[in-house]
Amino acid sequence: MPAFRITPAVAGAFPDTLIALITATGLRGREPWPDTVTALEGLEQPFADGTWHPADETDPRIEAWHTAYRAFGTNPRRIRPSVDALGRRLAKKGTLPRINPAVDSYNAVSVRHGLPAGAFDLDHVTGDVDIRYADGTESFTPLGEPDTVETPKPGEIIYADADTVLTRHWNHRDAHRTRVTENSTHVAFVLETLHATRDGDLLKVAAEELQGLLARHTAQTAVHYLSPAQPLATT
Repeated sequence: MPAFRITPAVAGAFPDTLIALITATGLRGREPWPDTVTALEGLEQPFADGTWHPADETDPRIEAWHTAYRAFGTNPRRIRPSVDALGRRLAKKGTLPRINPAVDSYNAVSVRHGLPAGAFDLDHVTGDVDIRYADGTESFTPLGEPDTVETPKPGEIIYADADTVLTRHWNHRDAHRTRVTENSTHVAFVLETLHATRDGDLLKVAAEELQGLLARHTAQTAVHYLSPAQPLATT
């Protein structure tokens, strides 16, 4: 079972970070997930009615990520945090993407709470996963582009296992190798905030909500939290 770790350099630069790690074992991605369908529609309908809008870059939750991206050399207007990109898609198209039930679940929770989310198929993770600064020698193959190889810039924050980069720009985009499909059975989901003192309770509510969407379609779930004070969690 891989461990997830916030490295000391990242913890020192972002001391109020809190990451929820939700693991699901025995996931059943090919059956209907009606609660997830309801969760997506529960965002799209209020948006259509004009009674709710997703968080945008003026919201403190998103603004914090823009500030962090700039701190490690990424332009967040060009390469956006995942939650920002999802919210903009909903605002533009009126719908959220339908990928597969597990991915749709974390997307719904992410947009509802204004928190970045992602996931990794643990059967395709090699060794442990570090949240660290890139040194410029790593390789990354973006989701949906299996023939593309990128090299993160030195100083960019990444998730990386023993082989390659799993996410670039902290939470902008996931890797193709560890993507979650309808056939994935052992998955780690993450939800993130840079301001635990302000949004820690919100993160925990979001983690419980995601765990609830997963629980009916998996043999076992568990929730762990990563922070500078507790930088290591084992799945």
